[in-house]
Amino acid sequence: MNFRTTLDIKESKFKINYKSDILFIGSCFSDNIGRKIKLAQFNTVLNPFGVLYNPVSVKNSLEILMNRDLFNDTDIHNYNDLYYSYYHHSSFSGPDKLEVINNINSAIEIGHESLKSSDILFITFGTARVYELKETGNVVSNCHKQPAKFFNNRLLSVDSIVKDYAIFINNLKRFNPNVNIVFTVSPVRHWKDGAVGNQISKSTLILAVSRLVEEFGNVSYFPSYEVVMDDLRDYRFYADDMLHPSEFAVNYIWELFSDRYFTKKTRQDIESVHKIVKASEHRPFNPNTHQHQKFLSKSLSKADELENELGVNLYEIKKQLRKYLQS
Repeated sequence: MNFRTTLDIKESKFKINYKSDILFIGSCFSDNIGRKIKLAQFNTVLNPFGVLYNPVSVKNSLEILMNRDLFNDTDIHNYNDLYYSYYHHSSFSGPDKLEVINNINSAIEIGHESLKSSDILFITFGTARVYELKETGNVVSNCHKQPAKFFNNRLLSVDSIVKDYAIFINNLKRFNPNVNIVFTVSPVRHWKDGAVGNQISKSTLILAVSRLVEEFGNVSYFPSYEVVMDDLRDYRFYADDMLHPSEFAVNYIWELFSDRYFTKKTRQDIESVHKIVKASEHRPFNPNTHQHQKFLSKSLSKADELENELGVNLYEIKKQLRKYLQS
């Protein structure tokens, strides 16, 4: 007897390996799975605007990257002694205006190059509800804890999302003809919309993505939302807030993701890289022992071998290993 519903996730038409360039942008999936890809030392750029939730903000951010639109004083605002951008997550906010602008522009430069060269772009939508600043009518990526009276909120339609992204995808194909786009929908519930409102929002996103997959040959869908809702449909697989997936759930999604996007060889390479990363994080009580010095030398040799074989950059990892190595 089978006591759970498992999803039949078709194998991807393309594979990720250590020669791939990858850009993650958006909500939960982009953050969680992107971090795992980054930990495995793939050439990855993760959320150059911070975590984003709605399709309009994601599209606006991608267009900024495509056009390399750098920010200046007029793009930055102040509230409660913090400078911020309406296009960015609050992780970019700070008390020093110049530093905020520099951090934003540095991320745009990196993101622009990544979008231009990426083989795979992962886009995760969190909600179809947007907040518009009353003063300008523009959709904001983050309200930065300002009073609700400053904003209007509305639910996007399926048609508007499809129309906006059809234009964007055609422009992106001219900018980077080789990119594959993978959409996902975050399983995190937006509970402030209410149970019914959350379901309407997620359904809107799924319907819009489905139409984009049908329309474009380089667009596909990874069902992270369905995995949590239909396969892991138990509160054991949620964090303490009962809204976000637990670490176990994220790891389970990672396994399904790995099965779809990695070859057996790439999975073996990831394990080898993970071992070197763990070795660099090891802090011995007695680093000067012959045994540990031998361990460090062996790990450094393996890191050099992986760099040559995979083309992966392990500079920071090797730097950590050399920290305790006696000359």
